[in-house]
Amino acid sequence: MTTLLLALNLLVTLALIGVILIQRSEGGGLGIGSGQGMGSFMSGRGTATLLTRATSVLAGIFMLLCLVLAVMNRGASSGVGSHDILAEPPAATQTTTTTTPATPAAPASTPAH
Repeated sequence: MTTLLLALNLLVTLALIGVILIQRSEGGGLGIGSGQGMGSFMSGRGTATLLTRATSVLAGIFMLLCLVLAVMNRGASSGVGSHDILAEPPAATQTTTTTTPATPAAPASTPAH
């Protein structure tokens, strides 16, 4: 079930990216500046509305799928690195023998000239 939802989420994500990239930054969408008349199916305003609604629907589906996947996999963490590092006490460190730092040698006195 999770694999199916992940695949569906990937398809919705790619569709959302495509719809967003098709839109113009001014909010015009496809069809603005084309030679089509106002009576055509994909007029400038109709395209902007269509792309805006498609973006909203795809974004809602994307968020819903992400929430469902998060709830489904809430307690299913297994495998390498799945343990909770905050639930375990810190590991005891090995104690090594400490050596005292060497004392620097006294500077040699220089003969007077």
